[in-house]
Amino acid sequence: MSVFLSAKLPYHPAFISYLPSPMPISDYLKAWPLYVLPQHAISRLVYRLTRRESNWTQAAIRQFIKTFKVDMSEAEQPDPRAYKTFNAFFTRRLKPELRPVDQAVGVLASPVDGQISQVDAIREGRIFQAKGFDYSVLELLGGDTARAQPFLNGQFTTIYLSPRDYHRIHMPLAGKLVEQVYVPGRLFSVAGHTVRTIPRLFARNERVVAIFETAFGKMALVLVGAINVAAIETVWAGLITPPHQKAIRVEHYPELSLAKGEEMGRFNMGSTVIVLLEANTWDWGNMAANQPVRMGIKLAEWMGKTPMV
Repeated sequence: MSVFLSAKLPYHPAFISYLPSPMPISDYLKAWPLYVLPQHAISRLVYRLTRRESNWTQAAIRQFIKTFKVDMSEAEQPDPRAYKTFNAFFTRRLKPELRPVDQAVGVLASPVDGQISQVDAIREGRIFQAKGFDYSVLELLGGDTARAQPFLNGQFTTIYLSPRDYHRIHMPLAGKLVEQVYVPGRLFSVAGHTVRTIPRLFARNERVVAIFETAFGKMALVLVGAINVAAIETVWAGLITPPHQKAIRVEHYPELSLAKGEEMGRFNMGSTVIVLLEANTWDWGNMAANQPVRMGIKLAEWMGKTPMV
């Protein structure tokens, strides 16, 4: 069991709630095979299959809708037969009036539909993953000290997107894109049982980091890949992964700004988005772990006297 409890936690009174607690053995039994599975090979196969026009496509879409109870009445195109590939169905647009974005100044809007996994302060550069596990801002953002520094004592929220959710990602605040960082890694599942049992999960998986300058300080959106998440895209760069790459890649976009609520990227299959905020003056109200959220709703409210920039 000690192999799963190797993440180092700083000695700080606030971390008392992070101390390990026994997890169901079923969580470990489901997580262990992921260490030996060919994660990238499986995901690339999914990538190809979900983009093929096939006689099986409609049957797969209908079964998916039934299994995951997908509400097609929310889709801009509600007829499943209109989707030529499974991926076109999976990344479907929603009727815009169903996801109004809270445009109030000083409101952080949800970037996605999903469920809050965690929401908390970032303490001494550490981010809470699950009871017994944390990971560092530095490793999450690709190991660059200057990139990580603004967030070392900020705040974060982690939002999990289930298979039934809307899989386009939108801006929580208006921002100017500073840089995009591709970080190679594994493709562990990001379901609850792996979050509870695999240390430093989000800092180990393949991910795309987008750093923005906002009126309230720096903001990072971290798009975390997972097994069967066959592709991650951003609106400015298009398809980023696949192919899987072995080195960190940094790209700068000095002229690109996005409005609050504007689409910034998408997952092809479900995963997780982590929002990092430089400031620690956000009030999250009743937001807590396991709470469902919809894109555009208020997640937090700025409590500072004036915007930072």
